[in-house]
Amino acid sequence: MPTFTAKFDTRREAEMTVERLVQEQGIERTDIFITTDGSANSVGSEEAGADTEGRDPTPDSRDDAALEGRLIVSVDIADDARAAEVKKAFAEFDASDVAKA
Repeated sequence: MPTFTAKFDTRREAEMTVERLVQEQGIERTDIFITTDGSANSVGSEEAGADTEGRDPTPDSRDDAALEGRLIVSVDIADDARAAEVKKAFAEFDASDVAKA
């Protein structure tokens, strides 16, 4: 079973990729994994979405995002026929270092 991986700078990009693969491509969520590019807990190397500082009328702003490195999304697919769909989703959300394992 081929596995495709890609790295993302933000948690938002990684999560949007997963949602695109599940909702539009029909890939099972159990075949998709998100990990950090290193041993530290991380939300990516850049702030985005819920990790950014809140604005009024948000009562409490956040400034504690763990920016400790990029996130890796891995996708197990049944065959190479789905590879183009996975690569398209990776590209849509600015993935880098896309590889097949």
